[in-house]
Amino acid sequence: MLFALEVSMHQGWAILAVVGELELATAPRLRQRVVGLVGDGCAHIILDLTHVDFVDSVGLGVVVGALKRARGRGGDLVVVGAADRVRALFELTRLDEIIALFADLPLALAELDVVGAGTEPVDEPVDERTDQPDG
Repeated sequence: MLFALEVSMHQGWAILAVVGELELATAPRLRQRVVGLVGDGCAHIILDLTHVDFVDSVGLGVVVGALKRARGRGGDLVVVGAADRVRALFELTRLDEIIALFADLPLALAELDVVGAGTEPVDEPVDERTDQPDG
């Protein structure tokens, strides 16, 4: 299974794009990346789940942990691009009441009043890819 994390910065917000399934085997990488971002002083995170079609309880726990970590440093975490089945999970667990969900990145940037010409990659591009057999 393919899993990738790509980080770009936009007006003080870290846009963390996730590709693949966010589950037991992959969620720790997302946690590590969030810990690194917040530790480096970036506590405003946009979690782009446009290319995520499955999230398990471990993945959901990492998202909640990321929210707590960001808010603990005076920032926030929002989610963009969640597919219907992923959005349903946020609604079922009532996380949609504490985490803002946006249909897409441009809508989130407009709502968050983030202006600018585009996104710029972080100093060290992060693209973690693995090919692991399913199962």
